[in-house]
Amino acid sequence: MQLTYAYFQNNNKNLDNVEKEMLFSLSKAYHLYNTLLLLIVAITRMARKHYDISLAKAERERRRKPNDRFAFNKFAVQLEENKQLQEFAESQKNLWDDKAEFIKNLYLQIEQSEPYNEFMASTDDDYETHREVWRKLYKLFIQNNDDLDLTLEEDSLYWNDDKEVVDTFVLKTIKRFDPKQGKNQELLPEYDSEEEREFAIKLLRATILNADQYQRYMTESSRNWDFSRLAYMDVVIMQLAIAEMLTFPNIPINVTINEYVELAKLYSTPRSGGYINGMLDNIARHLIKAGTLLKTMPEKKGKKVEG
Repeated sequence: MQLTYAYFQNNNKNLDNVEKEMLFSLSKAYHLYNTLLLLIVAITRMARKHYDISLAKAERERRRKPNDRFAFNKFAVQLEENKQLQEFAESQKNLWDDKAEFIKNLYLQIEQSEPYNEFMASTDDDYETHREVWRKLYKLFIQNNDDLDLTLEEDSLYWNDDKEVVDTFVLKTIKRFDPKQGKNQELLPEYDSEEEREFAIKLLRATILNADQYQRYMTESSRNWDFSRLAYMDVVIMQLAIAEMLTFPNIPINVTINEYVELAKLYSTPRSGGYINGMLDNIARHLIKAGTLLKTMPEKKGKKVEG
């Protein structure tokens, strides 16, 4: 959406360059996924440093050894040893290597939290308990963290918009980890299939190459259409939605409309979501009636519009 918007605002238009930038931005999202997994590892290593200091002090003072449950959390250790993550860390600059103060402060916040203290006090030592505490901590301290967002922004401007989605991938990964897989536990792939990559390319190209036609569809679907009164982002969002409706026959119309209404709520004006919802509904019905869109959707009175 953002690259399409930039394309139409840019006088030096080059579709190949836009496609390359889109694929680069997708690769940066996968970079963020690995970086956030490495954040868990970095916090664990910081916990281990604090544990080592406490252990040395306890030995000097001949006191009981400190609790090492978090420093050697079973899930975190498996993640730390993961072959795929290690290969990524070796091939890329690790953002956390020079962020020791940030990691320390984050660990100290975690140390004061209820999930952490419940975990440290628990006698349950099964893998699921170790994995679950990290799922809770991730949601509390990593998923919504303004300081972390600023830190990530210093490394890549792409990550601001990617993080919300990538967080869901990290949480899914935590849930999927199986102790039986050991170091060979598979992380999520950059693309589930080649079709996903092709989907992004086809959607981008269809939106840009057919922009004039899609705007005609918009005009035909509304008697009171006035581009001058619209936020241009709304026009771009609707062009993307029309491209998806027409290019991908297996995606239901209501799924497409819902996705782009949510985009409008996030990136356009406060009133855009409702307006785009109504407009896309009208456009889809118009295209079905004209035989241009070979999908079905329920009529407003309960009957079906068929193509």
